[in-house]
Amino acid sequence: MKPTLLILAAGMGSRYGKLKQMDSFGPNGETIIEYSIYDAIAAGFGKLVFIVRDSFKSEFETYFRSKLDGKIEMEFVSQELDNIPENMTYNSERQKPWGTAHAIWVARHVINEPFGVINADDYYGVEAYGQLAKFLTTQKESGDFAVVAYYLRNTLSDHGTVNRGVCTLDGDGHLIDVKECVKIKRDTDGTISYPDEECAEVLSEDTLVSMNMWGFLPSYFGYCESMFVDFLTKEGMKLTSEFYIPTLIDYLIKNDILNVEVIDTESDWFGVTYQEDKPFVMEKITSLVHNGVYPSNLW
Repeated sequence: MKPTLLILAAGMGSRYGKLKQMDSFGPNGETIIEYSIYDAIAAGFGKLVFIVRDSFKSEFETYFRSKLDGKIEMEFVSQELDNIPENMTYNSERQKPWGTAHAIWVARHVINEPFGVINADDYYGVEAYGQLAKFLTTQKESGDFAVVAYYLRNTLSDHGTVNRGVCTLDGDGHLIDVKECVKIKRDTDGTISYPDEECAEVLSEDTLVSMNMWGFLPSYFGYCESMFVDFLTKEGMKLTSEFYIPTLIDYLIKNDILNVEVIDTESDWFGVTYQEDKPFVMEKITSLVHNGVYPSNLW
């Protein structure tokens, strides 16, 4: 059975100023997601599940079906605030959904096979999809999860500081912890560091970091629902509380429920957060097309 790729595309682009997951970056107006899909199809993924919002679902589905019908199976699932387990309640004044772990949970009715997870507005690289597909096609239902971890040197920006989830591994290559480190930068002398309390913490070029590319099994949905019920019980009345993937992963690891394998990749990563990032991303894609990694017209 071919694995599925779940694409987190429900963000409303508040910092970007528009729906960045549908913005044009390629030479023929291609979105960043289309390069991810191209790589996923080549790696052997058999289905796409897009997590979107009702407000733009129709426009989004029309766009991607026009390009991809006949090339890969697709599902479009809305992440909405009221999609929660039975008998749970929340603050009626709340407006935003419940975060990335919840975004995956809403796809529980359309995924019955091992699946990968990515952000819609990030580019992960050809090699990463091949590595993730290989992991997913060798897992059993009772097996491990995985995170594709990038070498820090391949995720830095020339345009300012970055925030990264720094991974700690055990001797068997399993994830022990992910620490969110903020304002990481490369100094003029080449040193990579971030501020931590009163001093700068130095990081190695080869530090492994999570960029939100995961490998899961359908068992994710049961684990997630159990924790989500607990989350809603404690946090459901808050207006901005969010249930994140790392929160769930940390619980599963710390309670010895399963292992999370770390797949290290030499792929380059890049993404967009602000409008100012767009020229850089367009330049990177132009270079990849020029070097023959992608055809000038993907489809």
